Amino acid sequence: MSKETEIPDLPTEITPQSQDFGRWYIDVVRRAELADYSPVKGCMVIRPYGYAIWELMQQGLDRRFKATGHVNAYFPLFIPESLLMKETEHVEGFAPQVAWVTQGGTEVLEERLVVRPTSETIIGTMYAKWVQSWRDLPILINQWANVVRWEKVTRLFLRTTEFLWQEGHTAHETAEEAEEETRKMLGVYKDFAETELAMPVVDGQKTDSEKFAGAQRTYSIEALMRDGRALQAGTSHNLGQNFAKVFDIKFQARDKSVQYVYGTSWGVSTRMIGGVIMTHGDDGGLILPPRIAPYQVVIVPIPRGNWRETVLPRAQAIRDDLVAHGVHHRHRFLRCAHQYSASGGTCHGIWDPHFGLRRVLQSAIFGVPHDADDFEPCIRERVGERFELRNVNSLADGIVVSQIFADKGLIHHRQLALAVYLGRRERAAIDELDFQDRKVAFTA
Repeated sequence: MSKETEIPDLPTEITPQSQDFGRWYIDVVRRAELADYSPVKGCMVIRPYGYAIWELMQQGLDRRFKATGHVNAYFPLFIPESLLMKETEHVEGFAPQVAWVTQGGTEVLEERLVVRPTSETIIGTMYAKWVQSWRDLPILINQWANVVRWEKVTRLFLRTTEFLWQEGHTAHETAEEAEEETRKMLGVYKDFAETELAMPVVDGQKTDSEKFAGAQRTYSIEALMRDGRALQAGTSHNLGQNFAKVFDIKFQARDKSVQYVYGTSWGVSTRMIGGVIMTHGDDGGLILPPRIAPYQVVIVPIPRGNWRETVLPRAQAIRDDLVAHGVHHRHRFLRCAHQYSASGGTCHGIWDPHFGLRRVLQSAIFGVPHDADDFEPCIRERVGERFELRNVNSLADGIVVSQIFADKGLIHHRQLALAVYLGRRERAAIDELDFQDRKVAFTA
C-alpha cells in the first residue's frame, strides 16, 4: 500500500480541544467508530454506528419532506458532458471538482460522463419531458444519493470526495411559489437542526459571491462550532428560470400562453454529522442528542449467581417495554473493571466506544427495587436541583440507573438517555442526589 493510501492507526487517546481542535475532531470520529479513512484518497468509510446516525437523520428529514408534499425519486449517477455544458455559470462553478468517466471496460466513450456532483442538469432534462401544462405543476421531488466532488483537502464527514446527501428539486408555476418553497425548505432544515440535532443555527441569504452556481438566490443555515467557526449545515436555492430556459422546461399557462417554470433546489449532507460532533462533543469524546442516538438506552445484565433466572428476565421485560415506546436500545453484556462499592454503588472503568459511557460516577447512580412493578415511578419530579428517591435503603437483586440524559435534547448530554444496570447488590443507601441542573426523563 502506498503512503498516499496508507490508513493511520486508530487513536488510543482523544486530543483535548484546547490543544488541537482539528485533531480532537478526527480522534472522536475514529475512536467512536463513526467513520474511517479508506484506501481511496479523499473518500471515507462510514462505519455501522456512524451510518445508524445518518439513517436516523434521514428518517427525521424524510418525514418532514413528505409532510410538505414531496416524494422521493432517483436519477442516474452519470451525466453526459453535453448536459453539464449547457449552463455556463453552473459549469464554471463545478468544473474544478468534476470527476470524469472516459472509458467503459475496454471501450473509449464517445462522450465523456460526469460523475454526479449535483443533479440539476439531469433532472432538468427529465422535467422538460414531464411538464406540459400548468396542471403538471408543481413537481416536488427529493433524491437520496451520493455525489462526487474532487476535493483537494478532505476531512471525515465535513469534506470528502464522495459523500451522501439529499437533494430536492422542484418546479413551480410562479416566481412567488418558487420563493415560498425555497424559504419553506430552509425552515424545514432549521427546525430539524434545532429540534432533532439540538444544534442552534442562524438562517439567512448568502452573498452573490457565495451563492450556488446558476442560482438567483441562495439561503443557508449556519451553525457555530466549539472552535468559534461557522459551519454551513444546509442550503436552499431559488433557481428562478435559469435552468428552465437552458433545459427548455416549458408549460402551457392558464391563459394559454407558454411559460418557463421557476425552479428550486435544496440539500443537506453527512456534513451534518460532523456539525453535531463539533457542537456537542467535549474532551471526553462523542455526545449525541437522544433523537439521533442509535442507542438511547443500554441494558447490561451483570452475570452473578442465578442471574439467568432472576436478572435476565427482568432485563428482557425492560427491553420489551422500551421497544413498545419506540426507544432505541441495545442489550449487551459488559463487565465492570471494578466491583460496586458497598456504600456508594460506584462502578468505574466501563468503556465501550459505541456507547461513550466511560465512567459511571457515584453522584449519578441510584438504586430501584427489583420487585417494583415499574421503576419509572421511582424517579420523582425535579424539586429545585434535587431528586427524591424512595425504597432504596435495602436492595438485593436490583436495578442501578445512571442518569446521563438532558430533557428533550436541549442540554448537552452523553449519547445514552439512560444506562440500566441489572445485577446483585448487597446494599444501597442513597437518600437524594444532585444532578447538577439536569432533568430526568424516561422518553426518547
